[in-house]
Amino acid sequence: MFVIVGFVFSMLCIFGVFLLHGGNINILLKALPYEMTAILGAAIGAFLINNQMKVVKASLKGIGGCFKGSRYTKARYMELMALQYDLLQKARKEGLMAIEQDVENPHESAVFKKYPTIAADHHVVEFITDYLRMMVSGNLNAHEIESLMDSEIETHHQEAHAPVAAIGRLAGGLPAFGIVAAVLGVINTMGSVGQPPAILGGMIATALVGTFLGILLAYGVFEPLGGLMDQKMEESSKEFQCIKTTLLASMQGYAPATAIEFGRKVLLSDVRPTFNELEAHVKGKK
Repeated sequence: MFVIVGFVFSMLCIFGVFLLHGGNINILLKALPYEMTAILGAAIGAFLINNQMKVVKASLKGIGGCFKGSRYTKARYMELMALQYDLLQKARKEGLMAIEQDVENPHESAVFKKYPTIAADHHVVEFITDYLRMMVSGNLNAHEIESLMDSEIETHHQEAHAPVAAIGRLAGGLPAFGIVAAVLGVINTMGSVGQPPAILGGMIATALVGTFLGILLAYGVFEPLGGLMDQKMEESSKEFQCIKTTLLASMQGYAPATAIEFGRKVLLSDVRPTFNELEAHVKGKK
């Protein structure tokens, strides 16, 4: 919602000032289809050349996600930590082998079914079950699992950052494509030097629209979207760090209630539940 509000406010300010100073909107409207086709066509072509298809798809998905609210809410994190608490508490009371079926078949697990939001995210479920499986096997110590977790989180971060970098490169190239469109307009104008000054002035103004649009699209559209995608990427990494901290605390011998407190502490302040909120939620899910 705020993304759309931001775009509308930005455009109203830019074009409103232009009109208040006596700008001729007809020149912009006349040049807009041609200049936009040249600039966006060149930018899209370069974008496809510059990125693998998986990055292109992730970029489109990321841009679409910018217009949605964040899914990493306090309620989601409380559900995540309540799930981990239930699994760790079951393992503590009945032994690690008691959670083997929950780990091997999470979609059929009664524990996971209590938390549908988390159970629907296969990346999170896979991350939790993979490391619980290692804990059940008992073949790795906490330091080895921590190193492996760090490597996986870093890989996730690299994959998530690829579309952010791709949009950043696109934003960086748009002003240049705007100049290319403007130069083409100037070439066209120079081929008509015999025309009256009024006509030449209009042709030059049309050519300059290309530069204007290239800069506007870069710094008014794609650069902000890239920044928002980067923030959302950091949010997704924080969820894995929460799981990592909780499971490692359990491996080091802390009780489930203390382990999820470790996980709670790594969350960002705006979505971090208080100790009492988390305790009440965990007890309410029993």
